[in-house]
Amino acid sequence: MTTPTIPRTARLAEVRTALARAPVVALLGPRQCGKTTLARELSDKPDQFYDLERSVDRQTLAAAPERVLGAARGLVVLDEVQTMPELLTVLRVLVDRPDSPAQFLLLGSASPDLIRGASESLAGRVAFVYLTGFDIAEAGAGTTDRLWWRGGFPRSFLASDDSASSAWRLDFIETFLSRDAARFGISLPPEGLRRFWTMLAHLHGGLLNAAELGRALSLDQKTAMRYVDILAGAFLVRRLPAWFENAGKRVVKAPKIYLRDSGLLHSLLGLRTGSEVLSHPRFGWSWEGFALEQVIRALKAEREAYFWATHGGAELDLLIVQGGRKYGFEFKYADAPGTTKAMRVALTDLSLERLYVVYPGSRLFDLDERITVLPVTQLPENVGKL
Repeated sequence: MTTPTIPRTARLAEVRTALARAPVVALLGPRQCGKTTLARELSDKPDQFYDLERSVDRQTLAAAPERVLGAARGLVVLDEVQTMPELLTVLRVLVDRPDSPAQFLLLGSASPDLIRGASESLAGRVAFVYLTGFDIAEAGAGTTDRLWWRGGFPRSFLASDDSASSAWRLDFIETFLSRDAARFGISLPPEGLRRFWTMLAHLHGGLLNAAELGRALSLDQKTAMRYVDILAGAFLVRRLPAWFENAGKRVVKAPKIYLRDSGLLHSLLGLRTGSEVLSHPRFGWSWEGFALEQVIRALKAEREAYFWATHGGAELDLLIVQGGRKYGFEFKYADAPGTTKAMRVALTDLSLERLYVVYPGSRLFDLDERITVLPVTQLPENVGKL
């Protein structure tokens, strides 16, 4: 039986645009989000596609990387390039050749090391593109609930039924625990890391307290924070930083923590179906994280996303800064959300250009001159215009 697929036309165009302006493009995202599939659509030379987790490809490049890659013409793909960081220096030499005949597409699932290495070795020569699982624009507005319940990883979202989707996610978690975690530098045994990851799932949407998290697992604060950093670097966790520009109020400075994929969140919470998600006490926080990710993806605002809260109780779920302007987002799982005092405070204190109240309904309408209620299904066509 043929496995269903969803065309990722916009993502392909984004990578092609990056290749048009830079000799090296780093395509970054979690494992199994579709990086390799996308790269194969861009590459027409199978002999120039190197999977650096395959021993034969590693051996081919380890012996004489400059000679092998120097002979290439057209697009060369290096998958899981973070496993051979020494290649980055070689690439700098090759792309600096006059009229270099090759371009390089680097695929990676460990963001900090790869970004740091590429930025240092390939400064001025590399463009970064971020890939996640499917979003609403790709999956279609009619599948929004399924996308929320199952998450955006292609094999989870496109599974034949909820049971198959849940099984895939559980396998993904097991693989990370038993294989990937050690490679990323986590020394906890699998069961210890499972408890750590599950605790983060229960903290989803709340403030990150590394000291408290560490105490629960007999880890010191520094180690607990390093493990959070690693999970964030693997694109599995998002630390949403606090915005504290306003010095006139006592504001919260600790980051919030979210699991980036709602399907993995549900699996770690033991939820297998949509009905189980909707009956769980934290379903509202789950939906908030899902909608928050959709906004950040629609705006390509990975580095411009914050939350804001004061010790007096005022709060804004998401603050996006683009073009010198600030836009606010509140996420409400309600049929007909209205204005609140906290929204008015955020509009004034943060000088917001506009505040959007994102909800699961179907009607877009204004609450007043600067507050718009926006269906989550209409995010791509409305938020993308900011």
